[in-house]
Amino acid sequence: KIKRKHAFHSHILTKKSTKRKRGLVGFTVVDDTNMDRIRLMLKF
Repeated sequence: KIKRKHAFHSHILTKKSTKRKRGLVGFTVVDDTNMDRIRLMLKF
């Protein structure tokens, strides 16, 4: 499994609710449909 960070948590945080921002904290797992592409990028 490959972990990744959540998107949309770096700027313009004023219009996002606290609940939404809290949900974007931490890591999630890369989906199986993207796994082959990610492995090619992480080859080295």
